[in-house]
Amino acid sequence: MDRNTRVNEQLELLIRRYPILASVREDIDGAYRILEECFLQGNKLLVAGNGGSCADSEHMVGELMKGFCKKRPVPADFARALEEIDPKRGKILAAGLQGALPAISLTGHPGLSTAFLNDVDGELIYAQQVYGYGKSGDVFLGISTSGNAKNVLYAAAAARAKGMKVIGLTGKDGGELRNAADAVIVVPEKETYQIQELHLPVYHTLCLMLEERFFSE
Repeated sequence: MDRNTRVNEQLELLIRRYPILASVREDIDGAYRILEECFLQGNKLLVAGNGGSCADSEHMVGELMKGFCKKRPVPADFARALEEIDPKRGKILAAGLQGALPAISLTGHPGLSTAFLNDVDGELIYAQQVYGYGKSGDVFLGISTSGNAKNVLYAAAAARAKGMKVIGLTGKDGGELRNAADAVIVVPEKETYQIQELHLPVYHTLCLMLEERFFSE
């Protein structure tokens, strides 16, 4: 079975387990293609949200930055370089480090966030981080159950100005994020907790698809 088939199988498995998501199958695939291109070009993902979506941002980054369902051993040449630099610690590092897809959750920087909140404007905190971290070719993924979170929308605008692609993960009618994103996944639910219940399998599947693409032998 080739790599592309395994990638597609992850999406098909999602739809079999959650038939309600069949209506957004193509949207999930479109978001995956943007992420695939981002990582192929050596770029990174920035993720942000509020409340439960803040937790989802951290969760998604955790699946990308270390092994998810695969061990992701480091390349042999990097393992050799580690051992040459420090024979004692290098061996431990070579055995323990895992392949990563570079991703940053913008929700976990309390020093910066509280300083910007106090000194400037709390609604612009994510946008400030996008401006500071982002570069052309990177991707911003904004998670908002309504699609109308102001700080996420400001960040999306900053991302587009930096030459980044924007992905929205939302619900209800998609809100303003529907028109602010290059790709948007609007899960078919209205209640916040039900939207969040579908967001998790969606971003898990995106992470599984990316892991198959970049870490399958």
